[in-house]
Amino acid sequence: MVKSPWVTTFVDGHPRLCVDVAGEGPLMVFLHGIGGNKLNWHLQLPEFSNHFTSVAWDARGYGGSEDYDGDLVFSDFSHDLVRVLDHFGATKAHICGTSMGGRIAQDFMVLYPNRVATLVLCDTFAGDDENDARASRSQTIEEFVETRIRPFLDGADPAELAQKRGGRLMAPDHSEDARRRAIEAASLLHVESYIKTVRASAAFSRVDNLTNINVPTLLLYGEEDPLTPPTVASYMKEHIAGAELVIIEKAGHMPYIEKPEAFNDAVLSFLKRHRDLAS
Repeated sequence: MVKSPWVTTFVDGHPRLCVDVAGEGPLMVFLHGIGGNKLNWHLQLPEFSNHFTSVAWDARGYGGSEDYDGDLVFSDFSHDLVRVLDHFGATKAHICGTSMGGRIAQDFMVLYPNRVATLVLCDTFAGDDENDARASRSQTIEEFVETRIRPFLDGADPAELAQKRGGRLMAPDHSEDARRRAIEAASLLHVESYIKTVRASAAFSRVDNLTNINVPTLLLYGEEDPLTPPTVASYMKEHIAGAELVIIEKAGHMPYIEKPEAFNDAVLSFLKRHRDLAS
């Protein structure tokens, strides 16, 4: 059996969080999207572990992390994330979030600004801006909620739904390996927790804080992302002072598995310049 390049461990507290960790050095944390889990980052952990203590989490109610009682307040994710930093003894960390994970990263920047070294925001948005249509994803809030939770309210099985929907947010020429990886993660959804997450995240916004972001920030978007297209990226770049923007060609909403080499090169090139800001 081939030994895994990462170790799975747990962060104590309520709920208990499951993370994969590899490498040594400044802390870098990868945050998955609303339909994924830490499996999404397994093409990043081995390479990033050469430079960082690289951690991919399962957010509360995802993967190997525990479910929880009651409704979800979106900022619960940020309070969980600070537990991860504390667990690894990090004063600051490099935070990389995709889609919902990017929104968690933005919220964390508001609540714990002194714990953030850099931000990598991938295929994400801050919220709707009534003054600029570019800010919004391609679906309305109502459409976003309905399309994501209706099948589960009607009794859908996560694994079966993942097989049907696998690859739909990717570029048309995505690989079979990328599709397989997306399906593998989505098959493990905790239905009740997922529904809570969709409802809590739907209207959550940090648009008003974009101009306050004062750490080095990389924006990375798939050229063919159908949900948060490059128009969203241009809006984000205009509002975050000094933000750098990379568009990954022939990638959709999941460039980290669709075009992992291009994704890793872009993010590592950025982070190596700011490596020691984390401590």
